[in-house]
Amino acid sequence: MDALTRNNVTVKGNGPQAIVFAHGYGCDQTMWRLITPAFEQDYTVVLFDHVGFGGADTSKYTLDRYSSLQSYAVDILEICEQLQLQDAIFVGHSVSAMIGVLASIIDPVRFKKLVLIGPSPRYINDQDYVGGFTQEEIDGLLESLESDYLKWSEALAPVIMGNPDKPHLGQELTEVFCKSNATVAKDFARITFLSDNREDLKNLAVETLILQCSEDIIAPLPVGAYMHQQLPHSKLQILKATGHCPNLSAPEETIAAIKAFLASVEK
Repeated sequence: MDALTRNNVTVKGNGPQAIVFAHGYGCDQTMWRLITPAFEQDYTVVLFDHVGFGGADTSKYTLDRYSSLQSYAVDILEICEQLQLQDAIFVGHSVSAMIGVLASIIDPVRFKKLVLIGPSPRYINDQDYVGGFTQEEIDGLLESLESDYLKWSEALAPVIMGNPDKPHLGQELTEVFCKSNATVAKDFARITFLSDNREDLKNLAVETLILQCSEDIIAPLPVGAYMHQQLPHSKLQILKATGHCPNLSAPEETIAAIKAFLASVEK
């Protein structure tokens, strides 16, 4: 299947360099609506939906095909190939941050710079590594998701969003989660929360900005520090924003951080 159709690709703007935005777990490309207009004048903006989410074609989904984060990285590279993108900028949120890292390792010429928002190479604590969750907590999360995806979404989405003073954001994330294909969402959750990509970090060779929220239950501060330590060409910036979705809760701060990074590396 054509990757542009499969992943519901949208292209906006007509700048000389492409910037690809990849949404996080349970979301779709509309999660970038407050961010991308700021880049459309200077860049060609590429948006898409992971298979199983948003407007992507789920009819071709099989667990064999999408058995790891690398599978989703291959989808991104197929999109880039069909659009003939090279030396593009990649902006990935949450699990898509790591998917972008894997895509860049597989094909180093596709992306010139990476912006990783709330990334985590491993969500489970391990000896001296702090991922934010115990194995038992992740097991319980996945069991809850498996038993009742809609109820799980209603309970967890507001926690992921944070910002209780802005309840409409938690409600929006809940609604987006609930629209996802439940089967794919359950599979993707297992792949996401059980993944361990720490060993991959040393293989990333491109300039990278790590954007970490000051309070984030999904990707706590020690995770950002670990990423920065392990990535040889990285910059870590702690945002004033809280929660796991600054693209929605703090778009102005997120835009400013991305633009400052891109301007600094272009000098």
